[in-house]
Amino acid sequence: MNHTADVPGTTPHPVSPARPPELLALPGGAALRRRRVADAAAVNAAVHANLEHLRPWMPWAKAAPTMDQTVEMSRAGEEVWDTGTDFMYVLGTDAEPDGVLGAFGLHGRIGPGALEVGYWIADTHTGRGLATAGARALTAAALALPGISRVEIHCDEANLASAAVPRKLGFRLDRVEDALVTAPSETGRKLIWVTTG
Repeated sequence: MNHTADVPGTTPHPVSPARPPELLALPGGAALRRRRVADAAAVNAAVHANLEHLRPWMPWAKAAPTMDQTVEMSRAGEEVWDTGTDFMYVLGTDAEPDGVLGAFGLHGRIGPGALEVGYWIADTHTGRGLATAGARALTAAALALPGISRVEIHCDEANLASAAVPRKLGFRLDRVEDALVTAPSETGRKLIWVTTG
């Protein structure tokens, strides 16, 4: 969520005058593609299939989303892309171009000149380097945008798999912040990983 969206009468400002590529090829025949409303059924199926895998770390995974909720989230994702505040992607493969193996995003919620990378991967596809490859591609795409000089990855201290991604990519651990516990496995200690390219 963009901070200015919380202030009545204000409109979220684009993080950059440009937009990242809508398709980012990854090694091994995978790709990140801009999330569209047309992806809603595949996203909904992927979330339902991975609810137990996602629930420990994702506050939004407390309950399975309805199809209408997923359509609305996809529509909102298209709008924020067009506005230039957030950029939502789905992960697919050449073998299943319409399938969804996870979701990624560049989020403009951390202040000017910066984007936060977020990601999740389907349980059956973890451990294959897809989160690292996707985060690497999004980091490069973010830093190529005019006005963006910093990329961050945030995760709970106990989420070792998620923390391995920025470590592999050469991000530095900038700080550890106290945070509200919003998912069952969280500790309330959030790691803030940073890179400036």
